[in-house]
Amino acid sequence: MENPVFPVESRRVSRLLIAVAALAVAAIPAATAFAQSSAPFTVVETGRGYAQLQDAVNAIGNGSGTISIASGTHRQCAVQQGGSIAYLAAEPGRAVFDGVTCEGKAALVLRGREASVSGLVFRRMAVPDFNGAGIRLEQGNLTVSQSWFADSQQGILTGNDANGRIVIDKSTFSGLGTCEGSGGCAHSIYIGDYGQLRVTRSRFEKGAGGHYVKARAARVEIAASSFDDSAGQNTNYMIDLPAGATGQITNNWFVQGRSKENYSAFIALGAEDRLHPSDGLLVAGNDARLVPNLSRETVFLADWSGADIELGPNTLGAGLKRFERR
Repeated sequence: MENPVFPVESRRVSRLLIAVAALAVAAIPAATAFAQSSAPFTVVETGRGYAQLQDAVNAIGNGSGTISIASGTHRQCAVQQGGSIAYLAAEPGRAVFDGVTCEGKAALVLRGREASVSGLVFRRMAVPDFNGAGIRLEQGNLTVSQSWFADSQQGILTGNDANGRIVIDKSTFSGLGTCEGSGGCAHSIYIGDYGQLRVTRSRFEKGAGGHYVKARAARVEIAASSFDDSAGQNTNYMIDLPAGATGQITNNWFVQGRSKENYSAFIALGAEDRLHPSDGLLVAGNDARLVPNLSRETVFLADWSGADIELGPNTLGAGLKRFERR
């Protein structure tokens, strides 16, 4: 597939977003600074190793610290009650959290001031209420970089924090989502009423139900990412902003697959409670199309908000209507 020619202004904005995301990720300590330890979890600042991740988290407590996570499969989880903690794989992609959740929620349950996650893999997270996630963020800021979320009910699920910021960069979300539960669908990522969500250089694929990104954040920046629904099963929207949002959706690549629970739109805006204004939301420089050999009528951007949206140039394939007010 040929790369679309994006508007100069959209490219400039996305480069700025990526630079800002990179600055957030750069705040994570480098792997070369890790203290050496034979234990699977090491608090870098003290050099002390722990057999249990929860013990390493408790050692940092309400302070600030970094936990180096050794390569291997870790069938355990942890709850962060306070402080600012960085969870870093000693070798990106080699430290795997597999199938164990805390509090019936997630591998990492975060309710401190801040957390950052880099290089980790989360897979096979499932709980009885169908909300099992790699990360459950209940408050505070979160930065996720170069991490993988796979074959779980959800990748990242958050509560509400109007002053909070979430940054996701260079990460992959695959085989996530479900509509099995009586409480509604789970999604690849599901962000509550947060202040800001930024997603850059990330990949969403093989959804198993629900939306790829659902977010009630007041401001969103989703740029330079791919949404490949070609192998999705019973999925819905690529991006759902049910409460409205400002910001931008720029320079992304979308392919809608055959197996859809709802194929009526790629992006949905303001379809539920509309907590936030959406005037000025920029949607430009994106490439969207149906999977090859599929004939269907759908809409690129469906809007329930009635807002004054900045819908710039986007490259749309056959069967896609540019915009529809609902």
